[in-house]
Amino acid sequence: MKKINVAVIGASGYTGLELIKLLQNHPNFTLSYIGTSEGGGKTSDLHPSLLHVVDIDVKKSNPKEIAKECELAFLALPHKTAMDFAKELLELGIRVIDLSADYRLSLENYEKYYGKHLDEKHLKDAVYGLPEINREKIKKASLVANPGCYPTASILALLPFKSFIKENTPIFIDAKSGVSGRGKKITYGEHFVHVNENFISYNALEHRHEPEIAEILNKNGIKNDIHFVPHLLPITRGMLINAYIQLKEPINAKNVLTKFYEHEKFVRIRDEAVSIKMTAGTNFCDIFAISKGGIAFVSSSIDNLLRGASAQALTNANLMFGFDEDLGVPKIAYVP
Repeated sequence: MKKINVAVIGASGYTGLELIKLLQNHPNFTLSYIGTSEGGGKTSDLHPSLLHVVDIDVKKSNPKEIAKECELAFLALPHKTAMDFAKELLELGIRVIDLSADYRLSLENYEKYYGKHLDEKHLKDAVYGLPEINREKIKKASLVANPGCYPTASILALLPFKSFIKENTPIFIDAKSGVSGRGKKITYGEHFVHVNENFISYNALEHRHEPEIAEILNKNGIKNDIHFVPHLLPITRGMLINAYIQLKEPINAKNVLTKFYEHEKFVRIRDEAVSIKMTAGTNFCDIFAISKGGIAFVSSSIDNLLRGASAQALTNANLMFGFDEDLGVPKIAYVP
């Protein structure tokens, strides 16, 4: 089988590193272009852990050069920066998986929470890259908007209950993430002395992932108001979502989950409360739910850098090029 040449643009960050590691061992994708804003040096200069493992020149990102070498580009770039690269790459006939938020939201919501959108043309054609809801669309897509970690864990936890949630009642999502979810660029909030032995909420009821979660749930039949509160855990990676919903009638929550996800490779239904260690290092989303009377508690766990970013991007790439969905996608957790 012919190998597909791919690029990772924005390779200096955590999600860029994870993509490099995943692509290095993929049987059908060849990592042929690594780009950063400055370029220069080798991959091991960006990530010392890659010394004598991935020895590729790092180039200054150039869409025209990428188009000469690759069929697919992963964009691990900041919001507002990604759309400039995506627009040019798409015009050059290169398929794109964007890990930023630039193509995840409607134009109205994007400009309300992020600012002016510079590529309305391709925004209309972007496919939201959550395989459990858009698998067939992803297969045909030229542009996939790869979901972030908070939306992935929240949407997967809540979707199975769309027929059972009481109308006009609020949904509360209590979310916790490892520090790597905030990226490599450190601020006071990520400084060791602030995070270590500490636990804090941030952007309560104002986080810009709240409208993304609400928009995707709305498109898939859950019209309820979403109230989202994220927290920063004093750990490197991992994510835990706890959601609280009001039900129309009593249900067996585990049976609902099991039926909804019975054919999904990367969603596991648990009999006991989920934990971060269950999914760290994998593309799995583990979900536990229990109901009591008119209330259901739903808890999901993912690796924020993998299922919430790079491994999900690889799953989308497999779908786009007709490969098995789980080809090269990590399944063994980092335990202990």
